[in-house]
Amino acid sequence: MPQSPPMSKISDLVTLFARVVVGSVFIAHGLPKAADFPATVAAFGALGVPLPEIAVATAVVVETGGGVALIAGFLLPPVGVALAGMMGAAYYFAHIGDPLVGGYEILLVLGVSALALGFSGGRYCIDRLLPWGRGHRQGSAPVPASA
Repeated sequence: MPQSPPMSKISDLVTLFARVVVGSVFIAHGLPKAADFPATVAAFGALGVPLPEIAVATAVVVETGGGVALIAGFLLPPVGVALAGMMGAAYYFAHIGDPLVGGYEILLVLGVSALALGFSGGRYCIDRLLPWGRGHRQGSAPVPASA
């Protein structure tokens, strides 16, 4: 059953709001890693992360750049996958064995939210303006129901 236009607009606005909130949290986690790169490298090394310099640089790019891209709605599916993957890596290296509450719940919520928003980012996104965006697919117009 197709959504009515007002409900569709509300859904798209809520999705945009969710992208802004989740993207902002990723940016807030990525920027401190860049601000104190040497200390972050030491912390990653202490956690047993291999190649900590490369891992920190990757985390900064994925979390900060991915957060910005998520907010803008640019390359949403790959960005959602990359952010979810980063949260999976954070769980593996820093939170494995921790309890859900007080342990890895934020990683879980952020990763799953980024993945969901990556594949259902709404109408208000840069991807819709680009040739590969959902708004430009051949045959994307709704087919009317037969009587």
